[in-house]
Amino acid sequence: MPAQRVHESIHNLPPLEEKQPVKPPRYISTFRPAVKCDAEKNKAQWKTMGPAKVAVPSPKKFLQKHSKEPKLPARKKEQDSKKLPALSVPRRTDHPIMGIQSKKNFINTNAVAAITGLPKKPQPIYVDRRQGDKYLLETSGLVPKYIKKKDYGVTPKYITRRNEEVKRAQKEYEDSILEHLKKRAMKRLSDEERRSLLQGLKKNWEEVYRDFQCLSVEIDTIPKKLHKEKLELQMKQLEHDIEVIEKHKVIYIANE
Repeated sequence: MPAQRVHESIHNLPPLEEKQPVKPPRYISTFRPAVKCDAEKNKAQWKTMGPAKVAVPSPKKFLQKHSKEPKLPARKKEQDSKKLPALSVPRRTDHPIMGIQSKKNFINTNAVAAITGLPKKPQPIYVDRRQGDKYLLETSGLVPKYIKKKDYGVTPKYITRRNEEVKRAQKEYEDSILEHLKKRAMKRLSDEERRSLLQGLKKNWEEVYRDFQCLSVEIDTIPKKLHKEKLELQMKQLEHDIEVIEKHKVIYIANE
């Protein structure tokens, strides 16, 4: 009789053995004995609530009352008697100087000064409302006193000094650039060379533009399209070069 087949089921699975992970050995430093020895050596002196050997204070030097308060220097009576403060009022023992008389006639002097003196000029004012509100004219800004100054319209000294510093810095920068270009063997284009180069670029652009105008109206093949794109790229590059040369008057090129 054939053996009965056992249907595979989750209930018929053999139990799995639980493998406990093996812990690695605990790390122990190689310096542990030395550290432990040093710690015991340093802590052994403080086992009696303080250092083992301390200088015992003398019984004669006990703490006295007010001994820790700051002490002021002794007052010197001689210096206090010599230096007296300046008095703003006369002393009780001082007496005014008596018997001084003047023969000047103050009435006549004042009368002569009033007659011969110039009349006092009134302050210039302005009225801005019909109620009669008056204000000083000098501080109103209506008097052109600033344009009548000697230094009006003259460039201040600090601005001229700053402009000189800017020019000097620009000159030093240009000199450094020239020196740097000389070290790199750069050559500056002269005006004639720049003009001839510009004319040559324009002439090339006219030739390319003439070829572009000669293209057929209908571009239906791939070679025609490629030729048209090539001419457009050449014209764009020539236009860019012409614009750069016209924009920059000073041009440097590397010597080959």
